Amino acid sequence: MLKTNETEIFDGYATEYDQWFMANKQVFLSELKLLKSALTTASTKSALSIGCGSGLFEDALHRQYALPLFDGVEPSKDMAQIARKRGLQVLLGKAETVSLPNQAYDTVYFNGSSSYIKDLTAAYQNCLKALKPGGHFILIDVPKESAYGLLYLLAKTIGSYQSAAIADVLPKWPYPIELVNSAYWHTTLEKKHILEQNLGLTHLSFQQTLVKNPLYTNETVEEPLTGFEKGGYVAIIAEKPRS
Repeated sequence: MLKTNETEIFDGYATEYDQWFMANKQVFLSELKLLKSALTTASTKSALSIGCGSGLFEDALHRQYALPLFDGVEPSKDMAQIARKRGLQVLLGKAETVSLPNQAYDTVYFNGSSSYIKDLTAAYQNCLKALKPGGHFILIDVPKESAYGLLYLLAKTIGSYQSAAIADVLPKWPYPIELVNSAYWHTTLEKKHILEQNLGLTHLSFQQTLVKNPLYTNETVEEPLTGFEKGGYVAIIAEKPRS
């Protein structure tokens, strides 16, 4: 198992991460539906979650949809510890450098973790080795250009949520500012370009949720929609060529 002496972004914030999703239950369930839909498009026989965090989503997929408890990779010791308690097999390491078995999985997915990776090409290229030819590579996160992305960019620029400029547009329970400040926000088209042009993946498709304004996304659970132009949480499903 890989280990690191560095303090990772989510070390010390694992509890806050889970608590935020519990406070924003409808947002969580909307995002869970999107993840389930994206995985259904692919294959769930063997899947690997890159940046699995506390295993909150994997545990919910298992409990609500009877999917297997997928393997995970996670850089934060605090997060990995919680995920293991939930039953996941977790390898401690970073997406850019973690050593993974060659062509071992039908699906490799990043659920929210791309926003905490600066060099996406290096991370995706390294993890792509673990994907079987014909398998699916899935990226799901908050697009930089979305309403949520722009809100987080503004909060990051200000340095906090304590500003009259954004006070009346904030959700009741905004995402922890420490995690917002640590993020690297990427556009959907940036990720699309990397997948197609840098990595040679094909047959890209898109799904989205959280299409309401952030003020209102926690009012009801949203069903996934095709496309990426409106969503505050967007999935890209791509295929690894067979040859």
